[in-house]
Amino acid sequence: MYQKMGLVKPFAKDNPNVGRKAMTGNDFDKFVFKVPTLRNVELTYPYFHDGSVWDLEEAVSMMADLQLGQKLTKEESGKITEFLRSLTGDQPEVTLPHLPPSTNETARPNI
Repeated sequence: MYQKMGLVKPFAKDNPNVGRKAMTGNDFDKFVFKVPTLRNVELTYPYFHDGSVWDLEEAVSMMADLQLGQKLTKEESGKITEFLRSLTGDQPEVTLPHLPPSTNETARPNI
């Protein structure tokens, strides 16, 4: 799914990334970006297509302004952020194997 960044309030930044327009050449696609899933959103910072926002609550407030033309109170943005954090699942534990250092005697793959 793709969505225009700045539905209500124009999105303007000093950033050369114009979204899908770069691929399609269509002015209608200017500032249209792929919308990521909200699952684990608190772990996927920085936010937005250009990585310009590092705080989830700031991203929520910014999107309310750009997409809805609404200024959220601290309490409102906090509640939305709390909900978004509730979408974070258990993360798998990744354990890297402890390997001995490679030497000239280390077996090589047979390719």
